[in-house]
Amino acid sequence: MITRTIILFLVTTVSIATGYSQSEKKRIRQGNNEYNEGNYQEAEKEYRKALMEKPGYTKGTFNLGDAMYEQENYEESNKLFTEVTERVTNAEQKSAAHYNLGNTYMKENKFKESIEEFKNSLRLNSDDANAKYNLEYARKKLKEQQQQQQQNQDKNQDNKDQDKKDQQDKDKKDQDKENQDKKDQDKKDQQEKDKEKQDNKDKSKGDQEKDQKQKQQPQQISKKDAQRMLDALKNDEKKTLQKLQKQKAKAAKGVKSDIDW
Repeated sequence: MITRTIILFLVTTVSIATGYSQSEKKRIRQGNNEYNEGNYQEAEKEYRKALMEKPGYTKGTFNLGDAMYEQENYEESNKLFTEVTERVTNAEQKSAAHYNLGNTYMKENKFKESIEEFKNSLRLNSDDANAKYNLEYARKKLKEQQQQQQQNQDKNQDNKDQDKKDQQDKDKKDQDKENQDKKDQDKKDQQEKDKEKQDNKDKSKGDQEKDQKQKQQPQQISKKDAQRMLDALKNDEKKTLQKLQKQKAKAAKGVKSDIDW
């Protein structure tokens, strides 16, 4: 766990600049009292009032950053502490601003930035034990973060590899099924063709056998047809007989008697 995260400027012990009225200092003291009681919203109000009365008041800016930090508004806190680091020239005050800024980055899990701020704080105040401790803590957290990121990356890669393998297996399974379905369909089509061919062959053979059988069997006719044919034969026979009789009669008329008178 990091050490006490926030340094609070107290107007009774620290004098940043001269020329400020007692009104701003009073606001700061009231804000500090609220802050120490844990009333961070009330402390924020007092610090803002001090800044309204004296814009650019460094103590007000610094302590407002503290109040925003305690309310977990780290973005605003970061902005205020950065403003102090750019404005003040006093090494101790500048070191304190970098220290608080480092803690703000820690809360945002920005450990690289946090490490740099603790280093900046120690460059200005190398004896700050809290800054040294928090620097090592930030380094430890950065290492853990990088290890976790690597694990997540490895896990994501494993998941990607598994997804890829699953997709390949699925594609192969689908392709195998498609090939088998095609093979089965081709086999079925061929069987149907063979069956149709055999059916046609059997039908042709049956037709031939039927024709052959019909040729071998005497043709059956009805009694009516038989009578008609018989009548026709009799009629033809009668006509033929009549014709012969006529021819005989004609021949008889033309014969001379060979008698010797």
